[in-house]
Amino acid sequence: MAEFTWDAIDRKAVDTARVLAADSVEAAGNGHPGTAMSLAPLAHLLFQKVMRRDPSDSTWIGRDRFILSAGHASILQYVQFYLHGYGLELEDLQQLRKWGSKTPGHPEYGHTDGVEITTGPLGQGLASSVGFGYAQRFERGLFDPEAADGESPFDHFTYVIAGDGDMQEGVTNEAASLAGRQQLGRLVVFYDSNQISIEDDTDIAFSEDVAARYEALGWHVQHVDWKKTGEYSEDVEELYRAVEAAKAVTNKPSLIVLKTIIGWPSPTKQNSGKIHGSALGAEELKGLKEVLGFDPEQTFHVDPAVLEYTRGAVAKGQAQHAEWQKTFDAWASANPEKKAMLDRINSGELPEGLEEALPVFPTEKAVSTRAASGKVINAIAPLMPEFWGGSADLAESNLTTIEGAKSFGPAEASTKTWSTDPYGRVLHFGIREHAMGSILNGIVLHGNTRPFGGTFLIFSDYMRPAVRLAALMKAPAIYVWTHDSIALGEDGPTHQPIEQISALRAIPGLDIVRPADANEVAYAWLEMLKHKDRPAGIALSRQNLPVFERGEGEASGEVFASAKNVSKGAYILAEAPNGTPDVILIATGSEVQIAVDAREQLKGEGINARVVSAPSLEWFRAQSENYQDQVLPKTVTARVSVEAGIAMSWRDIVGDKGRSVSIEHFGASADYQTLFKEFGFTTEHVVAAAKESLAAS
Repeated sequence: MAEFTWDAIDRKAVDTARVLAADSVEAAGNGHPGTAMSLAPLAHLLFQKVMRRDPSDSTWIGRDRFILSAGHASILQYVQFYLHGYGLELEDLQQLRKWGSKTPGHPEYGHTDGVEITTGPLGQGLASSVGFGYAQRFERGLFDPEAADGESPFDHFTYVIAGDGDMQEGVTNEAASLAGRQQLGRLVVFYDSNQISIEDDTDIAFSEDVAARYEALGWHVQHVDWKKTGEYSEDVEELYRAVEAAKAVTNKPSLIVLKTIIGWPSPTKQNSGKIHGSALGAEELKGLKEVLGFDPEQTFHVDPAVLEYTRGAVAKGQAQHAEWQKTFDAWASANPEKKAMLDRINSGELPEGLEEALPVFPTEKAVSTRAASGKVINAIAPLMPEFWGGSADLAESNLTTIEGAKSFGPAEASTKTWSTDPYGRVLHFGIREHAMGSILNGIVLHGNTRPFGGTFLIFSDYMRPAVRLAALMKAPAIYVWTHDSIALGEDGPTHQPIEQISALRAIPGLDIVRPADANEVAYAWLEMLKHKDRPAGIALSRQNLPVFERGEGEASGEVFASAKNVSKGAYILAEAPNGTPDVILIATGSEVQIAVDAREQLKGEGINARVVSAPSLEWFRAQSENYQDQVLPKTVTARVSVEAGIAMSWRDIVGDKGRSVSIEHFGASADYQTLFKEFGFTTEHVVAAAKESLAAS
């Protein structure tokens, strides 16, 4: 263990951090000062003496990651960013929670330099930190698997600050269980156990032994109790020893239970809910400053000696970075092919030949789109070593397994079905959809790999909070959601998605893709991989669907358009028989075949119908207005949408004179053919809707 020092200047820096946090929240008029005050010693310890970070380069791949899961205490992080030279200045602290500031109410990825992940919804930071741990180990296996532990440029730690609220949210238990099973020894979590939340003493609703729970989950657990003597004493050296001990345990994630008094040393509001989520108030703030020996008449005052000391972290971090660079350069020299792969990944480029490697599905045999997706995944995998994923215990249904690949996990996790390797690329999340979403976020934000995770579309509800955060952060996770409609059949209404597609489309920045046939699936995967600035979910059928006979380009006459048009989001699959549509049938997924059949029947009645396949409304809206008008001319107001879900997504597309063939109620248990017939997903129903729309037009 390195020699530990904690001098007067460290204590002054900690007290300065406390006062700055209190001043910032007071200036904002609202916020969460208590945790930032009581955890100032921990934050200073991490940023000044523990973490390997270069404040001048927040994208350095060799850095330790820091996650403030207790995101309401954002000022804790902002103050350390200011003191340690991450680019924030006093005026940024003065603008806490205000319009246009670099210091929003919760840490936001991509908004404030140095923030690794958006946190705020409690539990998400801690749960996603498990994904950071996954990614660190997989990245190491991808680029430098033979190096001794601690000697690779791809070795680093992830440090997390979590609170009582994080421990109460169920998603953290899901993710912590996986962290224990995966033996993520480079994940260190500090649990600020102060037993205070907005409703004051957490005993009213939270009395479990968290440490015992984490021990049962396979974590290495330590206790640092600053209240143990009956007199509060911030023993930072004891905390430092616990950090070093945690780093030395390489086969378990670590939890350090830190017993603190929230708001210490506020004179009258410490250890109460009053200091958790509101400003101290003028008198209490004055008392705090007096207790700490600060001038109560001054605000945002920082002793130049303190700032000079703390900002020494910049030179220190740059020196650590330079030393790491030597190790990295030696690795690059010894591994030119892997270095080239890393360069390609960092550039955002897909590997050469990926489109050519996509499977082409023949028309003779019907194929479910979930089966097609499985084939596409396995065509991509050999060309993209950074591509990995799995499902929430639904591999045989989601068809997300990379064939011939080992499962990600320690040797003892192997079963008679799955063979594990610490660097394997098949992920098993167990029945933990919410944690899967959070872990995927962590993997993506860590960088240098491309993950996917699968479950049934209905269970996207269980992972929605993490999906929303992915969209907010523009994190390009990929979700494989199968069993995409009532056509999954006999499992019944509990498993049949009705509102999910529309509800997911309502999330800004999330692409939803519902391919019509196997060849659309191939190009949908290609397009999803091209997008690096947002997540995407692909909704896939359980039942077999016909594979359309297609031409090489646009639709013409009776020749269907190429599946390459998927990238446009919606396209003319089959043109109106005379080239000028009387009515436009717009469909997604398995219902495109019904629209195609309706086109043929309408043709026999002298009605010219165009069929538009619309796998992704988000991609379609990203096209030029001219293209959108070519596909859906404003002059053609007779329109019918056909989708086995609620019609909410289609109102602005079909308009006042259009009709939607949809389902506005829950399903039932029966074979899918019966369900489609009983609930109106038939050629006859679409034809009738087309005639109604024509009459209205």
